[in-house]
Amino acid sequence: MSFFDKIFGGKENNPERKSFWKKIESEEDLAKAVESSYHHKVAIFKHSTRCFISKTVLKNFERDIDNLDHELDLYYLDLLMYRPISNKISEDFGIRHESPQLIVIENGEVVNTASHEDISISQIA
Repeated sequence: MSFFDKIFGGKENNPERKSFWKKIESEEDLAKAVESSYHHKVAIFKHSTRCFISKTVLKNFERDIDNLDHELDLYYLDLLMYRPISNKISEDFGIRHESPQLIVIENGEVVNTASHEDISISQIA
């Protein structure tokens, strides 16, 4: 890995994500996430693998998630690889696309959304 890849994130074709993430790679995965929201909260983290800010926010979020005591499904969307799904989320829920972005869904509805430095565990609680 080059020096610039270490600083700016490089190519993350298969990023090593924490084990709690469920990937959204299809419309079916998105539908499953929304269906899960009827049982407990769901959070979708939309991440740009080429953005240093997004990478930093993701790492901070992953570090803090261990302190969360809520039942929750956490979904990860690589919005560069799956931009049509990111667009579908914006259209279906009537929210503006941002990156990075955390979207919290409960009972099929968005109950909170945050982007950039506003993303934190407190958005979920």
